[in-house]
Amino acid sequence: MRIAIYGTGGVGGYFGGRLAQAGEDVTFIARGEHLSAIQRSGLHVHSIAGDFAIAPAKVTNDLASVGPVDCVIVAVKAWQVVDAAEAMQPLIGHDTFVVPLENGVEAADQLADILGREHVVGGLCGILAWREGPGVIRHAGIDPFVRIGELDNRISERTQRLQAAFVRATGVEAEIADDIQVAIWSKFLFICAMSGIGSITRAPIGITRVVPDTRRTIEQILEEIYRVGLAKGVALPNNAVERALKLIDALPEKSTASMQRDILEGRPSELESQNGAVVRLGIEYGVATPVNAVIHAALLPQEMRARGVEDF
Repeated sequence: MRIAIYGTGGVGGYFGGRLAQAGEDVTFIARGEHLSAIQRSGLHVHSIAGDFAIAPAKVTNDLASVGPVDCVIVAVKAWQVVDAAEAMQPLIGHDTFVVPLENGVEAADQLADILGREHVVGGLCGILAWREGPGVIRHAGIDPFVRIGELDNRISERTQRLQAAFVRATGVEAEIADDIQVAIWSKFLFICAMSGIGSITRAPIGITRVVPDTRRTIEQILEEIYRVGLAKGVALPNNAVERALKLIDALPEKSTASMQRDILEGRPSELESQNGAVVRLGIEYGVATPVNAVIHAALLPQEMRARGVEDF
């Protein structure tokens, strides 16, 4: 398959790298020093599942030079999805499909609004990874997985082709979800709770999950997300909160979410796509979300500063 990786950070670098390693025709979209380093020395991934390098790697910031591809895997930050959708038009042909792997629950709809629903497949991933430096990705935790599915949950030839490509790759487990919305929201439960509690406490998950007060806060975050999902019509199972807690308890002690790391380093974050989305959707569907509302409000001034809206 001809695959474009739109966003070559921890997620895009790892999964795109594994696809390239398996022989797929992968082009990475990158910029700045990261682009220059990959052009010069290839993409290097340090992984608990085995280090590897793609050298040389096909990488560019000129989408027109790539042209239409079979699949675009979108791996930018959730708050960058709309801009990415506008920019990726040169990659979209008649049969191209786009798979978002962002945190959050709104990326597929945002892509569909701009590119057309027929071009969008639902997706999510699990991995603890980040860009360690120009041309270098660090995978430090979680056995990497990808879940994909048509937005109407039908089985399709294109999702089967992409799954097969991932299955041929090392260090990735890939499935077609029975219900892609349930899969996306199940992941959202876990990552939103981890992001929210980590961002307000500035502590790794190994601390917040064992301190009784912060563990109870995690549970409250999860319960609010669960109720919002149900109100939106997502068929989350009765044990969804319990399952999310088990995932949180299984993480390495020093684990932090990407939103937490961005906030700690003063960068724009996924606040509006995570805890902010819970609050926004709660209002839309008539579900009270007081814990997520406090988290969102407490973090909002710093988010505004990171985006240049406020200066203090």
